[in-house]
Amino acid sequence: MDYNIAVLPGDGIGPEIVEQAIKVLKAIGNKKGHTFNFTYGAVGAAAIDQEGDPFPAGTLQLCMKSDAVLFGAIGDPKYDNDPKARVRPEQGLLAMRKQLGLYANIRPVTTFSSLIHKSPLRKDLVEGADFVVIRELTGGIYFGDKGRSEDLNTAFDNCVYTRSEIERILELGFEYAAKRNKRLTVVDKANVLATSRLWRETAQDMTPSHPEIEVDYMFVDNAAMQIIQWPKKFDVMVTENMFGDILSDEASVITGSLGLLPSASVGIHTSVFEPIHGSYPQAAGKDIANPIATILSAAMMLEIALDLTSEAQAIRDVVERSMSEGVVTEDIAEGKSFKTSEVGDWLAANL
Repeated sequence: MDYNIAVLPGDGIGPEIVEQAIKVLKAIGNKKGHTFNFTYGAVGAAAIDQEGDPFPAGTLQLCMKSDAVLFGAIGDPKYDNDPKARVRPEQGLLAMRKQLGLYANIRPVTTFSSLIHKSPLRKDLVEGADFVVIRELTGGIYFGDKGRSEDLNTAFDNCVYTRSEIERILELGFEYAAKRNKRLTVVDKANVLATSRLWRETAQDMTPSHPEIEVDYMFVDNAAMQIIQWPKKFDVMVTENMFGDILSDEASVITGSLGLLPSASVGIHTSVFEPIHGSYPQAAGKDIANPIATILSAAMMLEIALDLTSEAQAIRDVVERSMSEGVVTEDIAEGKSFKTSEVGDWLAANL
């Protein structure tokens, strides 16, 4: 089979880690008889430098006609340090989500036995933790009306959700729970926020249609606490945009390294697969960044977007082997460390 993949390396370490994922995809393609056609597009600070737009029309068109999108990272210090910058790399990420209809971010949180000791939590708390955070991605406070008063001393950000937006993301949550351990946790702040009350009402209305799923509700502050106290109690968690942004980052650290976790943004037009970490500009060009999260994102792409389940599992298996054998970058190495490119080469060769 032939598949068309849009590749958006982005900023910082993005090009280096995406290059390793492409090595692995080519290797699994050769092994299983698939051809991946990679076409590159600009996004983020790189796109601003080239075209003055963090998500140019050409990149949008490329994504729309592709079977899936493999994305690196966005962000550059020259914009972070300029609060008055008119155009920012992160605007490209929001534009991509909106224009591609990327309504759901899916972040699996899994632990690797060889790295349990690097978790900030005790081994008995984190060993065996395996859950998924599903975050609504195109609504809420990030996309509501915002502004400042004329004297600049007052600012506002409106949080808005419609029932249809909530139903769409909750249905995905029910689907994932049905494939896993049939438990769904809906996270909100319904004791304070009107939007959260709509979330909870909608979930309660939908629950009778999914009698096989055990549904519970949790305020976001309680969820933040319980992720740390009892991470193994969760199966599938679904929540709104800002809460999901915070909770998924919190959950990610229990595995021991941000460099290990992939994500998928499921869309109406196509889906985007990316590591959860940022552009890490301090490491850019040094061949030291951990490519594992991007490679596991490529595995998610194979499974979710292309329905290549066995190929995805083969990549996960060889990643597990690389970590157990110590073929890892300096951020998680115990002794000898390997370069970003060396890890990619080893994984491709051992597929």
